This record gives sequence, C-alpha cells and structure tokens, in this order.
Amino acid sequence: MSQGWGRRRFIASFIASATLLAGCSEKSPEWSLYDVSGHLPDLKFTLQGAGNRTVTERDLKGKTALLFFGYASCPDICPTTMAQLSEVLQKLGDDARDVRVVFVSVDPHRDTPDVLQAYVDAFNNKAIGLTGNEQQVADLARQYRIAYQIEKPSPGDSPDTYNVTHSRGVFIFDNAGRARLLASDTEAVDAVTADLRKLINTTRKPG
Repeated sequence: MSQGWGRRRFIASFIASATLLAGCSEKSPEWSLYDVSGHLPDLKFTLQGAGNRTVTERDLKGKTALLFFGYASCPDICPTTMAQLSEVLQKLGDDARDVRVVFVSVDPHRDTPDVLQAYVDAFNNKAIGLTGNEQQVADLARQYRIAYQIEKPSPGDSPDTYNVTHSRGVFIFDNAGRARLLASDTEAVDAVTADLRKLINTTRKPG
C-alpha cells in the first residue's frame, strides 16, 4: 500500500472520528469547551510509566486529568499543547494542585516510558508520560476516538526515522474519572483555564 493512500485513509478516518465526536458534544452557555458528558467512557487504562511502573486510572483517583495523545519527537502540535497546558496550570494557581496532565504516546517503538517522562517533565514536573504495547495504545485511542498512523520510513532512512500523524484535542476528566470536556488545539488558554477552574470547584469534595 502506498504512503499516499495510507495518508488519505488516515485523513478520512480522522475526519469521520472528529465529525462523530463533534456531533455528540456541544458548546453550551455553561462551558466554553465542548461538553462530552455522557458521550465518552470514564477514564480507564493500563499503561507503562517511568521506571517500568504499571499505571492505571486508579493512580489518578481524586485528580482532574487532562489526557491527550502524541509522541515525544512531535515537531509542533505536542510541544505547543504541553506548553499551553503548563500555562493553564500556572494560571490556576492553587487549584492546579490536584490536576494532572497525562500524555499518552502513540509511538511506543521510540518512546520508552523513561524517555517520555523526561519529555513531559521539561514542561511540568507533575505531568505523567505513559505508553504501552501497540495493542494497549490502540485500544485506548479507539476508546476515545483518536486516529493515528505511523508511516513507513522513506527508502534509505533509518528504521527509527518516520513520521507519525495523529488527531488532536485534550480530554478533560473530573476527579471521579468521568469524561466532561474536550478542548480543541485552537482553544484560548484563558478559556481552558476558566472551564477547568469551574469544573474543579464544582466537583471538589468538602473539606
């Protein structure tokens, strides 16, 4: 199969996925971001973190989670998103203490858990970098309607030199692990901050 056909198939898959997700979510007067409450499954995964530690959704119990998919050698989308989320956390101030950014790599061949954790630490030392085997990553991506494709290396290139295409967006889960909001990569930092602060305050347990 040619790379051109593979890219077209990916784009078609991405458009279908994005259309489906947009169709089951909406921007309401209550939120600036897309409200996906009841349209996506609760946060659930089993992946590998730094130090070869198994990490599951239970490790995020009581935390508001910002989940997005990418890879460490991503040239533009991923570092921009990480920088924006770091700015959001700074603007949240004390409200950020129970928020965790969860970066899941769709490139498990190059992104070891330790490499991935070092990458996210450069942006925020409370962020969590996770990956897994091909099936684990594919299952989680499918669960949240994420499309991605690892392209073949160009003739003559190293087997580790290849491009990865992936869909965008940050999934926001409340402190009970329920999917609540979806932020596109075009959202303003202030809009994300305001919605996240509102979500934290409305779900915070007394005391």
